[in-house]
Amino acid sequence: MPVTQLLGRRGWIAFVLALAAGAASAQPATTITMASTTSTEQSGLFGHLLPAFTQATGIGVKVVAVGTGQAIDMARRGDADVLFVHDQAAEEKYVADGFAPRRYPVMYNDFVLVGPKSDPAGVKGSDIVAALRKVAAANAPFISRGDKSGTNAAELRYWKDTGLAAKGSGYRECGCGMGPDLNIASSGNAYTLADRGTWLSFGNRGDLAILVEGDKRLFNQYGVMLVSPQKFRHVKAAEAQKFIDWVTSPQGQAVIASYKVGGEQLFFPNADAGAR
Repeated sequence: MPVTQLLGRRGWIAFVLALAAGAASAQPATTITMASTTSTEQSGLFGHLLPAFTQATGIGVKVVAVGTGQAIDMARRGDADVLFVHDQAAEEKYVADGFAPRRYPVMYNDFVLVGPKSDPAGVKGSDIVAALRKVAAANAPFISRGDKSGTNAAELRYWKDTGLAAKGSGYRECGCGMGPDLNIASSGNAYTLADRGTWLSFGNRGDLAILVEGDKRLFNQYGVMLVSPQKFRHVKAAEAQKFIDWVTSPQGQAVIASYKVGGEQLFFPNADAGAR
């Protein structure tokens, strides 16, 4: 028997309205825009973290994942409500320039130098600067993000620390995110710097392996900031602050800590650590 006959006309209308109400209630009441780095998205963290935030608060989050430098530029134009990136020096300048009330530390992991398992340049160890000197001396293929991301900024600091005038003839910039960078390195058996989170989530490793890790200089801190509502009156300040409060709360920090790939934790919460 058709459902319309079972329910009657009025019952059917009430049924349809109830379904519509249920669908509407499943949608976030409001959505904020977050400018963030590619590593938080391509590692899979946001796919794990943001649904938990929406469930807890009813606020949706639209992520624009680009390099940290591009994300900061986006926030400087007022094209986001919240900024979640990993270049502390640039973040502190963003706050000092009046574009955010303050910076909140959220979590950390580390960078790793990956390359061919055969390691033709002989870089394997725990000293990132010594490793890059060997890459340059061997003119080994090295793929740089070249996109003003937090990873790219860290890589350039390490190259600067080598004191070298040139990076070797194998150095190439892809101007791309972490995932595409790793794909290029994998296809060309090249060296590259990666954040550990994206590396652990990366499925196309080919002959690549982690060759340099454990250097304290490879520490990778993430911070979150509210885009200044004083500079940009359209910013959804209350909702964006709710995200900041939640992600730095014990609940949000626990969700970050629970994200694992192959049983390995990708990010380590440290909202209570203060600025680093």
